[in-house]
Amino acid sequence: MTSEITANRKELDFFEGLDGVISLVAGQCAKSPKKKMMFIGNGGSAAIASHQALDFFLNCGIKATAFNDPCFLTCMANDFGYENVFAKQILPVAEKGDVLVAISSSGKSPNILKGAEAAREKYCHIVTMSGFKPDNPLRKKGDINLYVNSESYRFVEASHYLYLDFILEMVIGEMKNKS
Repeated sequence: MTSEITANRKELDFFEGLDGVISLVAGQCAKSPKKKMMFIGNGGSAAIASHQALDFFLNCGIKATAFNDPCFLTCMANDFGYENVFAKQILPVAEKGDVLVAISSSGKSPNILKGAEAAREKYCHIVTMSGFKPDNPLRKKGDINLYVNSESYRFVEASHYLYLDFILEMVIGEMKNKS
């Protein structure tokens, strides 16, 4: 199993890439009370999204949300199709400079891809987290892409959770150093 991180289509050293995400979150969201973090994911990735949004909010004071409320999801799926459930929630609230964390084990979920496209339309920074195949479409959507080279859902999801927890701890440290 290996992990890869890319930014602007260039492969980065693993820790250099994580540092890029840390700098992005600490620099954009933690510095400006107007900026926010948005998380999207399906299934286990949705659980990771919810947990991490709460942790970034509670521990860093960053406006953070996960777009997986059951009422919103079922309404949006019914009215606009499941592939649009995240895009329809992102478009009205996203602003230039916000950060979207798009989590998909396969990197092929249509609703995650459309969510990333909606965030791009609003000039958000996009961090993708994916696995399975190195040429998955989600990796083409992000500014920084964290990829786990495994086809095991459990392993990919556990890795995504650990990466986000590590990023959270480093952002907390950055904020303490600057205060």
